[in-house]
Amino acid sequence: MLFWIIVAALIFVLFQVKSLRQQWVTGPAFKLFKKVLPPLSQTEREAMEAGSVWVEGDLFSGKPDWERLYSMALPQLTDEEQSFLDNEVNELMGMIDDFDVIHKDKDFTEDAWRYMREKGFFAMIIPKEYGGKAFSALANSTIVSKIASRSVSAGVTVMVPNSLGPGELLSHYGTQQQKDYWLPRLADGTDIPCFALTGPEAGSDAGGIPDTGVVTMGEYDGKETLGIRLNWDKRYITLAPVATVLGLAFKLYDPDKLLGEKESIGITCALIPTSHPGVEVGNRHLPLEQAFMNGTTRGKDVFIPIDWIIGGADYAGKGWRMLMECLSAGRGISLPALSTGNAQLSAQTTAIYASIRQQFGCSLYEFEGVQEGLAQLAANAYQAEAVRHLTAGAIDLGQKPAVVTAIAKYHMTEAARQSINIAMDISGGKGIQMGPNNYLASLYMAMPVSITVEGANILTRNLMIFGQGATRCHPYVFDEMVAAAEPDFKTGLAQFEPLLYKHIKFALGNAFAAFGHGLTGARFASAPKDDANKRHTQQIQRMSKALAICSDIAMLMLGGELKRREMLSARLGDVLSELYLSSAVLKHFYSRGANPKEQPIVDYLIQQSLCNCEIALKGYCRHISNPVVGALIQRLIFPWGSAYNPPKDKLKTQLALNLCQDKSLRDAITPMCYVGKNEDDAVAVLNQAMDAIDALAPVAAKVKAAQQAKTLPRKGSIFQLREKALAEQVITQAEAEQIAAADALRKQVVNVDEFDFDLGLAQAKEDNVKVSDAA
Repeated sequence: MLFWIIVAALIFVLFQVKSLRQQWVTGPAFKLFKKVLPPLSQTEREAMEAGSVWVEGDLFSGKPDWERLYSMALPQLTDEEQSFLDNEVNELMGMIDDFDVIHKDKDFTEDAWRYMREKGFFAMIIPKEYGGKAFSALANSTIVSKIASRSVSAGVTVMVPNSLGPGELLSHYGTQQQKDYWLPRLADGTDIPCFALTGPEAGSDAGGIPDTGVVTMGEYDGKETLGIRLNWDKRYITLAPVATVLGLAFKLYDPDKLLGEKESIGITCALIPTSHPGVEVGNRHLPLEQAFMNGTTRGKDVFIPIDWIIGGADYAGKGWRMLMECLSAGRGISLPALSTGNAQLSAQTTAIYASIRQQFGCSLYEFEGVQEGLAQLAANAYQAEAVRHLTAGAIDLGQKPAVVTAIAKYHMTEAARQSINIAMDISGGKGIQMGPNNYLASLYMAMPVSITVEGANILTRNLMIFGQGATRCHPYVFDEMVAAAEPDFKTGLAQFEPLLYKHIKFALGNAFAAFGHGLTGARFASAPKDDANKRHTQQIQRMSKALAICSDIAMLMLGGELKRREMLSARLGDVLSELYLSSAVLKHFYSRGANPKEQPIVDYLIQQSLCNCEIALKGYCRHISNPVVGALIQRLIFPWGSAYNPPKDKLKTQLALNLCQDKSLRDAITPMCYVGKNEDDAVAVLNQAMDAIDALAPVAAKVKAAQQAKTLPRKGSIFQLREKALAEQVITQAEAEQIAAADALRKQVVNVDEFDFDLGLAQAKEDNVKVSDAA
């Protein structure tokens, strides 16, 4: 007994006496921490500090805050924004024939370009005092989603000026003089902007751009002026071929120290008219046959005044932070919006087509193999809308959630890719024959564009989501890294000590909680509502605790090596992503009034996410450096073995039938799907055919009764039996005409486009000769 009292006393003294504690406990721990972690560069620190931490911080820390999430009042569209969506957006969509835009003209008509400029499609984020619309992030996202469901090329064209580019950079960082001159011109369409960041030697590694600017004296407007001598070579720049003003990112150097004491100033952003001497707008790219303008820009020894830097000379070298702040927001608006339009169009059109198209005497959706794909289409459409609304809402609430926007970008583009692939599979020949009646082909061809841009998906998943999440979302790691980067050891140790104690307590708490949830199946975890989603929220909390402890163990064991273990860190990023996606789905469900018809979709998505979490965590346990540690972690978080299963076949069938048979539900989960009014609009015809066939239900009941009474043949559809049914007076003449009209629409849907043998090339050549002769 005396022995243990002495031991306890020694431990107490060790931790209470600062010099002893730092010599034997916290000092060695701090040295180990500094050794294990990679150095925190200024560029990395700026990137980390540029974003904010939102609900993803709760999920990463093992403490989902359901009350905060459910009570969060997300912005809604204003009357002005809704009016623009209902009128100007629909008007623009009616002006665009996507097949002609892509396959004939490779451009929009002059009328469409004029309409976009004059109606403010390029000025949605510009403040009203400069003539812009000052629309919310949600409105921006919603408008792009709707446009993209009609034309990806149009969606990208509208998206880019309202995402990362001169308009946003000027609004946030421009000098008053720059704002007064440029923003009104951008707002009224006098100028078309582009922003040049990527180049032949710098794609995803935007920080490694080789383009340079050197501070020097030169002549501008006939006067000796302090300025920058620029050299750049950029590619993949959207709107570059038609842009009149170029935003440019480059590395700035000041060898003569004309601006200050630093020679290497850093990444800087400037605004340059494309008419300026030396600016070269090069050739046009053709991204997967899409018609949005994309091309190159170059410049050699181009001199610009110093005040062309966005924000003026004071913002020289601050371009990286500016870009990170804008990218963290823009990434959550643009690509998720395009993906939502894609996913919802795929779901709506494929469900209708699977209802209309028959094989072996029944509709396609009656086949279980087709039902599996339809269920995923319904789930993806619902999830895309949920994530789009929550993420854009976060931006409107003043957040800059870099991790959340990376999750939204990666997972929504991947969900859209999955959706369009399923849609093509179910549509069969309808999907692969090009023509004005093919509403899927353009989406299918353009899908890799979304996968590639604004951070390639491989990079986003393997480096960004967990790479930023582990540092920014963890309650202590970033501050610990800042302490470790402190040049003075004692100062850094003083910052580190309180964080260490909190971190240890945090990790132990999560470990015990994760094990407890594993033993009990999380049945005693807190839940915000005692309803059908109670078990969902409890299981999400369980996986949140598991993620927290697995992340701490990975960082402790691997330190800086974790950055290079991309497959391992990606699995942890997948768990964080699934937790955010599930939270978005639940938020969306309750925000829309908890419609019981949507509960099966929620069940499907949460079950799928939990199953994905288990797969990722078990993969992490198998591949962490020490297999013994991995086995222990797996036993800790899954003490009884497998915890989750994918959605059951019965649930998949239910989702498929609901999507195909319930028009009100189908329309509710695909609100971004544009349906035109013209008789040559393929999606409009598809919906008209479905409405016409649905309206035949009373007539079909008569025909079926006659078949059962053997008045009509038992085999054959209502369309095949129309004349016989009329002859037998089963149906009236008006009903026969109703069947014929519906059959005409059905055939229009089922049929595919046909062309002359030479695809009309001969006629095109003849037309060109006539034009030439006339000239």
